[in-house]
Amino acid sequence: MVVKALVVDDSGFFRRRIVEILNADPGIEVIGTAANGQEAVEQAARLKPDVITMDIEMPVMDGITAVRRIMVRQPMPILMFSSLTFEGAKATLDALEAGAADFLPKRFEDIARDQQEARRVLCRRVRTLGMRRAREREPAPPSAARTAPARPLARGERSPLRLRDLRAVLIGTSTGGPVALQKVLTALPENFPLPLLLVQHMPASFTPAFAQRLDSLCAIRVREAADGDMLEPGLALLAPGGMQMVVEPCGAQARVRIVESEPGQHYKPSVDVTFRSAVPVFGGQVLAVIMTGMGADGREGVRELREKGARVWAQDEQTSVVYGMPAAVAEAGLADRILPLEQIGPQITGGM
Repeated sequence: MVVKALVVDDSGFFRRRIVEILNADPGIEVIGTAANGQEAVEQAARLKPDVITMDIEMPVMDGITAVRRIMVRQPMPILMFSSLTFEGAKATLDALEAGAADFLPKRFEDIARDQQEARRVLCRRVRTLGMRRAREREPAPPSAARTAPARPLARGERSPLRLRDLRAVLIGTSTGGPVALQKVLTALPENFPLPLLLVQHMPASFTPAFAQRLDSLCAIRVREAADGDMLEPGLALLAPGGMQMVVEPCGAQARVRIVESEPGQHYKPSVDVTFRSAVPVFGGQVLAVIMTGMGADGREGVRELREKGARVWAQDEQTSVVYGMPAAVAEAGLADRILPLEQIGPQITGGM
């Protein structure tokens, strides 16, 4: 199955570079290019690609406006190219809020250690984002009409959620996570009785802007975690990009420590690292939520929490931008509930 891509950038050199990289992958075919947002809107309507790569700053029409118009007319996965600066982070968050699915740094040296690895990351991201539309475009085999798709199994929740029995809410997410987190956290009231720890796969230059944006939109307080921050009711601490956030006891309370990643830790920050650190501190007195994202980060941390009796929820496939992380939890039989995104926040507040 081949994913069809549209490449949008005002730089002819960068367009040719991306086209060359994507076309070298047997699972991707570039079916068109555009030099500005207006052309992107027109090409998206005419070519109906499975995925679009989109620059932010372009003449005639910028990438954010183009994303907004494409998502109104014919929603499709859009991968933004961003600069790793505070201003670049704010613009990228605007693009994600407009409907873009994911982003990558525009400088390849910021993606990976070497050019070949950067090429692999780009192609893997494009394939993953475009695969759902590619599958929908392909005719289903005859047997598919007779066989219902298998649904991941979830454990039945033992009793209604009661926040007074818990000590914290832990949320892990990746691709599609910024918008998903915004949806969940804006549903929580100012008097939310528990602290929250948020782990979103995101570069170090993005997490300050993301925390600021969430704080401006939410009734609860949200900030990027700093070493030694105490956990407080109604305060959500976002793990800083490029580092690891762990929990440790501090008298009768708990605090976070921000530490360097150890060798072999692929995600920085890592959901597994934060969730595992919570096990000796909180035992099973947490609600752990895994939402949209690529890969399986969070599954092993959830497993250890679940063994102590923690509640575990996973986002469903239909509302996930990428059904990787929540699928890993659901398919391992670790989820008490599998919920659509729009129900996660209200279901949490329902336990107050």
